[in-house]
Amino acid sequence: MKEVARACEKYSLVEENDRILIALSGGKDSITMLQLLLHMQRAVAFDFHIEAATLSYGMGEDYKYLSNFCTLNGIKHHIIDSNIFEISNDKIRRNSSFCSFFSRMRRGYLYTFALENKFNKLALGHHLDDAIESFFMNFTYNGKLRTLAPKFVSEKGICVIRPLIFVRERMLKESALANEIKVIGDEACPAMRFDVKMPHARYETKQLLNSLEVKNPKLFKNIENAFSNIDLDTFFQCKE
Repeated sequence: MKEVARACEKYSLVEENDRILIALSGGKDSITMLQLLLHMQRAVAFDFHIEAATLSYGMGEDYKYLSNFCTLNGIKHHIIDSNIFEISNDKIRRNSSFCSFFSRMRRGYLYTFALENKFNKLALGHHLDDAIESFFMNFTYNGKLRTLAPKFVSEKGICVIRPLIFVRERMLKESALANEIKVIGDEACPAMRFDVKMPHARYETKQLLNSLEVKNPKLFKNIENAFSNIDLDTFFQCKE
């Protein structure tokens, strides 16, 4: 909660009269984010509204557990139907990577749903490990220095926020275990249904960062600080 509050204060992620749609996949990150925002809703001195949405890929997924979880917590739960899984068979080549395709499609559906239902913000459950892994993957594989922004406006016009952006993944795992939170596992991943190449790049990046953190326990904190302490003059920029 402390790290979420720090991110919200620094980047104005949650503000008075916000209508926030929470992207609820059913994993440890999104469920914990929902619980933390519910706690914040009770603790802060201003009002904001939250609802949750889960995207169905069209694989016959059963989201009764998530719907019941939301009902118990007084949250309206939307299930967004799609045919992403069906069209993916034509769009994704055999043995090719699937993560980027499903990620793009998922975001598109969520952005559209949020705007059509008058939400001004969409909350995604990415954490600090996600941001740092994405940073390493981008400059290693794509030749770009970029990561996951705590707050940005999409091309469609919805403000996207990441309340967990300062939270370590291990903290989320520990919280889920300590609070006996039931989560949806790999059975909800489309990759389990057909032959595609597993995302080796992220796995290898995780392993690299883990080995570096053993040697430098302050690694993740230092990189977090570096994300907001960028010396552009030292990069290969053309100057007018």
